Amino acid sequence: MVRANGAVSLRELARVVQTSEVTVRRDVRALEAEGLLDRRHGGAVLPGGFTRESGFPQKSHLATAEKTAIADLAAGLVEEGEAIVVGAGTTTQELARRLARVPGLTVVTNSLLVAQALAHANRVEVVMTGGTLRGSNYALVGSGAEQSLQGLRVSKAFLSGSGLTAERGLSTSNMLSASVDRALVQAAAEVVVLADHSKLGTDTMFQTVPTDVITRLVTDESPAHDDRAATELQALADQGVQIAVAGASGGGTGSGSGTSGVSGGDAVARQQRRDVPLPGPRRQVPGAGLRSAAALGEQGGGAERARVADLRRR
Repeated sequence: MVRANGAVSLRELARVVQTSEVTVRRDVRALEAEGLLDRRHGGAVLPGGFTRESGFPQKSHLATAEKTAIADLAAGLVEEGEAIVVGAGTTTQELARRLARVPGLTVVTNSLLVAQALAHANRVEVVMTGGTLRGSNYALVGSGAEQSLQGLRVSKAFLSGSGLTAERGLSTSNMLSASVDRALVQAAAEVVVLADHSKLGTDTMFQTVPTDVITRLVTDESPAHDDRAATELQALADQGVQIAVAGASGGGTGSGSGTSGVSGGDAVARQQRRDVPLPGPRRQVPGAGLRSAAALGEQGGGAERARVADLRRR
């Protein structure tokens, strides 16, 4: 299955071979010892180390339930009339599908998949960057993408990546993708990282967002035996990252109902979630002063600038 898809989740393996995830994890460990694959939290990939990056077809098969739950919870952080940026990735694609229900939203993105998910949302305006297409993840990268983001200012950036650690923050395996993600971060007053538990404690080659710039992490509930993910979450919280944990079935960490069909702040209220409290004041985000949103014209006017300033004060 790994040779066919490039990556596979432990949950899917257990389902196919009709055994427990504990048994599958033991077998995957043995296969790794033979050099046939590399283990990742929650799954396994073809060998390749720091520089290997799975393409979209491979990533789309990993942690699908977890990504759905994360997207449900993250959508509740977006309010009507906001201007946001959404980066490339399979988790952000899931988020975009839910954002189609938020009226008056403006979404800036370098992802063709995100744009496609919002293409028929008549109440959402989509602004795409320029750049060169990366076929492996359907994202626009390069100097054209970065230059089109200059002068842009939005309230939030939603990003995913290949790995997340408290020491280095969010990282990815591709230099061009990392560079565009850094440009997206510079355009936002707040940075929200979407990462399932399998990415916690994983470090890849290129840093995209340092830990002290991450405002919030939206993730899923890690298995009870996954001490590494729990340790990483605590370390991130200790550094001031607000953490929201969603249930893998879209129903939160408890028995509450999912947020399907709900947009805006109501989704957060209905989603059962566990927040790790902010332990101290956040460090100022570099370049967080209010700048001209040239790519969006003067959309939002004074009210939008006042609202963003209020977000920054809080």
